Amino acid sequence: MIRKEEKVWNRFSFMYDLVMKKDESAYKHIIEQSVRLMKPDEHILEIATGTGIISLALCNYIQNIEAIDFSTEMIAVAKKKAKQKQISNVHFSVQDACNMKCSSNYFDTVIISNTLHIMPRAEKALEEIKRVLKPDGKLIAPTFLHAHSIKAEMLSKIISLTGFRAYHKWTQKSYHDFLEQNGFRVVNTKLIKASFPIAYVVAIKK
Repeated sequence: MIRKEEKVWNRFSFMYDLVMKKDESAYKHIIEQSVRLMKPDEHILEIATGTGIISLALCNYIQNIEAIDFSTEMIAVAKKKAKQKQISNVHFSVQDACNMKCSSNYFDTVIISNTLHIMPRAEKALEEIKRVLKPDGKLIAPTFLHAHSIKAEMLSKIISLTGFRAYHKWTQKSYHDFLEQNGFRVVNTKLIKASFPIAYVVAIKK
């Protein structure tokens, strides 16, 4: 049975890249920051890859990337883009972030970008991320801050009318607190300008 959230993202898949153009510079910054934290031979997992914007950009620097999303249509678009660009070192699959098929203690780095705030069970996703990360692995988790300002809160309410609901409306501090409460220690953070301010956070398992 397809969940309501998946239906929304399936419908949105054909225009996702076009809409995300507005935050292209922010995503470029996220990619540049992330590359600096990785080695070419590391095992990398991107959760909620969407149409593969980040993974397909990282593939020039990383030898092997696993990229998952719960939306079948998003993954279909990502696979099509990879085929068109003749990219073979990014492996896309349909998976639920809260119940992944990945091996435990396997990945050096897990990326989950601008997603935790729209996950009803973000705590469960973090639990799974802890499971698949190596003991010394890194979590890179940039996330839109829907409570950063009055403007952001108003924009969040407007966007929720389209079906894209933010289950978690964080400030930079409350987002850090959320990660800390769920078994991660924040080791680096910065604010990135975008349609919503983004907290670019790097964390490790406690």
